[in-house]
Amino acid sequence: MANTMKTLAISAGLLALTGCVEDTGSSASGTPSVGSSTDLTAFEGARAGQAEMGIQNLGYELIRSDGLTSYWFNRATGACAAITTSDGRYSNVTMLPAGDC
Repeated sequence: MANTMKTLAISAGLLALTGCVEDTGSSASGTPSVGSSTDLTAFEGARAGQAEMGIQNLGYELIRSDGLTSYWFNRATGACAAITTSDGRYSNVTMLPAGDC
């Protein structure tokens, strides 16, 4: 009887823990759930400080800045994005030809 009670207690504990898996919205490789290696327009409206790591995780690197606009380039895909920041958010994200980066 004691072993049965112990087994039930362990089973109940394991069952409770199965609901503790957190879905962060990102894949296992650390890529964000928005945007892609060829299109960053989904980042429009995002907080600049938080989104920057997501852009880097998609393979982009900061090429240059011109005032409030930053130019990001993904060497693997040839994608180029101009991202304008206003009030701490990406107010405009425009995909450009690779030559513009």
